[in-house]
Amino acid sequence: MSYYRYHVFFCVNKREDGSACCANHPAQEMRDYAKARIKSLGMDGKGGVRINQAGCMDRCEEGPVIAVYPEGTWYTYVDQVDIDEIIDRHLRQGQVVERLRLKG
Repeated sequence: MSYYRYHVFFCVNKREDGSACCANHPAQEMRDYAKARIKSLGMDGKGGVRINQAGCMDRCEEGPVIAVYPEGTWYTYVDQVDIDEIIDRHLRQGQVVERLRLKG
């Protein structure tokens, strides 16, 4: 077993040339929200969920993006409602949220 049950990476990359990037969306705010919610649910720490920020994950046109490991499931999202659904369904119940899942 790995140290964390799930390791979640939020791309928060900012492209200085103004091209598509996750920072053009509320990526940092959604990452901060997810981290606080996981902590409030008591799901953080060893054996739980780790929320991290990442630099460019090279899926800028599909952004904002999140990658959940160990499965390697990729998501996009629009708002806090989507983040809550990923937390509640995937991180709490182990069910992939197909409507937000990125293919490939």
